[in-house]
Amino acid sequence: MSRVTLQQLLLAGAHFGHLTRRWHPKMKPYILMQKNGIHLIDLRQTQDCLTQACDGLSKVAANGQQILFVGTKNQAREVIQAEAKRADSPYVTERWLGGMLTNFQTIRQGVKTLESFEKMMTDGTFEKISKKERLTIERRHAKLLQSLGGIRHMRHLPGAVFVVDIKREKIAIAEAKRLKIPVVAMVDTNVNPEEIDLPIPANDDAFKSIALIGRAISESIIEGTAIYKSKVHVQEDTAQTEARDREAGEETAPGDRRRRRVRRPVKREEGGEKPQESQADTQVSE
Repeated sequence: MSRVTLQQLLLAGAHFGHLTRRWHPKMKPYILMQKNGIHLIDLRQTQDCLTQACDGLSKVAANGQQILFVGTKNQAREVIQAEAKRADSPYVTERWLGGMLTNFQTIRQGVKTLESFEKMMTDGTFEKISKKERLTIERRHAKLLQSLGGIRHMRHLPGAVFVVDIKREKIAIAEAKRLKIPVVAMVDTNVNPEEIDLPIPANDDAFKSIALIGRAISESIIEGTAIYKSKVHVQEDTAQTEARDREAGEETAPGDRRRRRVRRPVKREEGGEKPQESQADTQVSE
């Protein structure tokens, strides 16, 4: 069953494309018609592509990997941040910093700096430094928080990237492709959909369209994450059961026992010959 209906897509204005003179020929298979100089997107294909994208991202989340949300245009910032937080996923809604993926270790150093500043603000260090130093740290903290706050909990490279407006986020897409990270994106009539692994033909300028598709994406991630957590829970229960079984087996199993020969001395009788010593095998537990 599709997560989004045709009626919902229609009401959100997901079918409105760009002016006909600004179209990209590779988008032709997804265009239904043109009206008043504007291309209209075939919403049935939008629905099918969205379902495929949601299924793909759900599988990524079910494997325990994160999906990075990227949307820096004004219409997308608020909704992308909200949906990413709802799905407990990393996000970028401010300017994309070059190397966020390809130079990930350096980005992680920036996140560690951000966290160290926050620690200084709470552990009393601020009270021991000058006012000028505090202002400098506060400015650096605010700048780092704005640029890296959305990915501070992204400890590893994401399993996939969801993008709004591939024309605007071309650097992010180039980095993902270089690292062979799958890209899911909304594609309008003015871009090449072949640049994307799972394109979703839809209006990427309207707030309602972005919100509708962003909600479907976040719900699929939530479903996949729930599957992953249930698998981890089952694995933990199985491991605990096996550990208890091993402990119980060790308690009831007999210990190693060895045999060794013990020679018992025999007293010599008076006036008689020395008798031959007798030997007895005795089990001794060590």
